[in-house]
Amino acid sequence: MTTNQSNSDNPRLNLEYRKKRNAEDMKMQVVSFAMMLFLTLIAFFAVYQEFSGWYIMPVIVLLAVVQVIFQLYYFMHMNHKGHTIPAFFLYSGVLVALLTILAFVTIIWW
Repeated sequence: MTTNQSNSDNPRLNLEYRKKRNAEDMKMQVVSFAMMLFLTLIAFFAVYQEFSGWYIMPVIVLLAVVQVIFQLYYFMHMNHKGHTIPAFFLYSGVLVALLTILAFVTIIWW
């Protein structure tokens, strides 16, 4: 997204800028929604074909991670400026969750 923010006092210019920015945002949301549907169809197809569980599980987890990234950045607008503090807490929570899972897996398996 390479639009520059308008700092003009002209309300018409600001309106045009907002319309252009909103149109770009809507286009990216539609594209990411279509990609998420496609990824879901891939996951359903992998299960439908009855591939090995050792193949299906990593593929579904990978597709889920990609879909979470799409949802965070396009549907929850984390790609916009001013979302650094919520992003920091979100990523900190993900890090704590991953470390907790790693700790429990390590305790159980070794």
